[in-house]
Parts: sequence; C-alpha cells; structure tokens
Amino acid sequence: MKFTSYWLDTSQPFNEGASRPLEGRYDVAVVGGGLTGSSAALALAKKGARVALLEAETIGNAASGRNGGMCNNGFAQNYEVMAGKYGQGAANALYKAFDAGVDMVERLVQEEKIDCSFSRVGKLKLAAKPEHYDMLARSQELLATNVDPGTRMIVRADLRNEVGTERYHGGLLFPKSASMHVGRFVRGLATAAVRRGAEVYEHAPVMAMRKVAGGHEVETPRGKIVARHVLLASGISKVGPLGWIRRRIVPVGAFLVVTEPLSPAQLQQLMPTRRNVVDTRNLVVYWRLTPDNRMLFGGRARFAVSNPQSDEKSGRILKATMVEVYPELADTRIDYCWGGMVDMTRDRLPRAGERDGIFYSMGYSGHGTHMSTLMGSIMADVMDGRPDLNPWKDFDWPAIPGYFGRPWFLPILGAYYRMKDLVG
Repeated sequence: MKFTSYWLDTSQPFNEGASRPLEGRYDVAVVGGGLTGSSAALALAKKGARVALLEAETIGNAASGRNGGMCNNGFAQNYEVMAGKYGQGAANALYKAFDAGVDMVERLVQEEKIDCSFSRVGKLKLAAKPEHYDMLARSQELLATNVDPGTRMIVRADLRNEVGTERYHGGLLFPKSASMHVGRFVRGLATAAVRRGAEVYEHAPVMAMRKVAGGHEVETPRGKIVARHVLLASGISKVGPLGWIRRRIVPVGAFLVVTEPLSPAQLQQLMPTRRNVVDTRNLVVYWRLTPDNRMLFGGRARFAVSNPQSDEKSGRILKATMVEVYPELADTRIDYCWGGMVDMTRDRLPRAGERDGIFYSMGYSGHGTHMSTLMGSIMADVMDGRPDLNPWKDFDWPAIPGYFGRPWFLPILGAYYRMKDLVG
C-alpha cells in the first residue's frame, strides 16, 4: 500500500518549471500552484500579462492533488437552507456559479487538450436516514422549480441500479456533475499556462511581501520580484505572511483510500452508472471509480490533521466504512491511502476579493475542484478591472473568534458531529 495520492502517483510530474533565479518585474505574481493558481496563470497569460506562478512545493501537491477528483455542482449545504438564508435570487446565482465551474473545467480540458478522463457521470447524494430523504426531496422540488430542472429523486427501491447498495434511503441526483483524473488536470493546467507564456517556479515559497513603488515586492528563497498585482491562491498554506487568512480558514483533514482494480463483474454490480456518490452524514463519506476501475472511497473519517500516522488510522476507518456499504469488498486490497487538508470557512462557502491591494481566492470547503478552476479565471478578469464578475464579492469574511490558525477545537467538533450522526 502506498501512502501517497493516487492522482499524483499516476500522472506525469510537472517538469516545465523555470530553473533560473527569480528576479525582475511582472504584471502578476500568483501565489500557489494548485487549481486556482494554475487556472489564473493560464487566464492571465492568455491576456498577455507577464505572470510568475510561485509554488511552495510542487504543482498540485496540496489540496488540488489530494481530493476525490469530483466536479460536483450544487452546494455542500442544502439548497432549501441556502435559499432561506440568502434569498432565492442569491442562492440561484451562486448555484449557477458552481454549474459554471463544471463547464469551465470541461472547456479547459477541450481547449488545452488535457488528457484527464473528464466525464459527466452525475452526482448522487444519498440519504443516510429516512428524514434525510424527506429533506432532499423538499430541496429537489425547489431546485427543479427554480434553478436546476434536471435534478431528480432516486427512491430506495431503485438504488441498487445506481450504486449497488441498499444501505441508504434513496437519494438526489445531480446529472451535471462530472469526474476526472485531477492530478493530470492540475498538472495539465500548469503546463498549458507555461505554453501560453507564464513562468512557473516550484519550491518557491513566499516568505515576505511589502508594498513598493509600482506594486508589491515578493520574496522567496529563490529570489525577489516586483509585481503590479498579487493573487493569493494559497489556501491553508502554513508558509509566509498569511496571518490574516489563517484566522479565517480552518484546515480540516480529509482522507482517502483507493483499492486494487475491480473486475468487470464487480464494476457492474457495485457501480453500474459510475456516479460520484456522497452521503448526508456530518462525517461525510464519498466514493467513485477511478479511470482504471479502482474504487476510491474517502471522507471525514476523523476530525484531525493529515500526517502519516493520522492518514493510516483514517485509512483503516475508511476501509471498514467501505465494507459496511459494500460487504463484497471485504477482501479487496487497498493500494493507496492518503490525506489532505481542506480549507474550510465558517459557513463552508468560498471567499474571493481584494484586501490592501492583494487579491485572493480560497476557502472552497471541499467543493473546490471546479470552483477553484472557475475562480482562477474570474480573478484574472477581476484584476483586469471586472470586480463585478466575482460571485463572492458581497460576502464579508470576519475572523473566527478565538482562532489564530491552530485548530484546537477539531476533536470537540468531531465528537459533536459523530453524536449527531448517531442520534439524528
């Protein structure tokens, strides 16, 4: 078993990075080489800007290469709740932004010829309890009336035709959702950005920034540059002068396992429609098939940070949960086990905008594969004088009370949500 991301292990490493010292003047310095940063660098280079993308480690090494590879439209929260909190018009606009994110991924895959097995398989959100089905049904009725008529309910009797299990109580199908090989996608985006003229520097963590004449001086161990604009696409990075952001984002561990390849008979029995699947528990689990027919099974197995010991412990929990859903996989070998950190905001919605002359986009809260890709492109337009295009422009972002970057409360939250899953 490999304790590394399946996506990064089964895609070609990015090898287009600049090897020369970092110096000179640029139009934009993009901080972070994940999906947001790579998408932004590509969009900015297409506009003719001189761009330096600065990545602390390697392209896609953090959350962008450690997720489930799902482009799931719709909210993490229930649509009914979102409409009640923000109003139907605002909820519809934000919902359409997530749709636009999936469309953006598909368009970039086609335009840049990125071989990443993109496929509109649809997402099935499964009701873990009977009352959850009723909640999903109310939400689907509102969705179909107001913003997404393609959604539909799957009753419990028909579940086996969708996901090969009757453990759940039915579900809500979002047909627009897609899956892909996210390692090949993020590395393909960065390669496309270089092809369009952007300069990508790996192993270039930003250690300091200060305002100077003509923009911002950005310092890394590989040298200094001056950029007219800076875009922070760094998520929960622990490196550099990002204290303001660290008070607003909670890093929460997400963990995944991937099995050995399954047989054609197993594929047909367990995943006949090859959907992306997610359930309604607070300690959520999700699963899908990989392009080479393995079962990927992930979730918030524990409210903990990701490290080798934590990943291994969480992997054992996920294997046991997978077998609860699919007893047929009890003797199936686990080939990959890894973890990553989700950049979670308090309300589980992204944030993007500008502060003190520095632009930022992050906080995707587990729904970032497509939203981050969309926001990278949108932030290129925002820096070009179109702030109206930012779907999150009207969202304030207060600091989390009592929080300064160390998530001391995660075990307490984990116990609370585990109890909620048990009792209601």
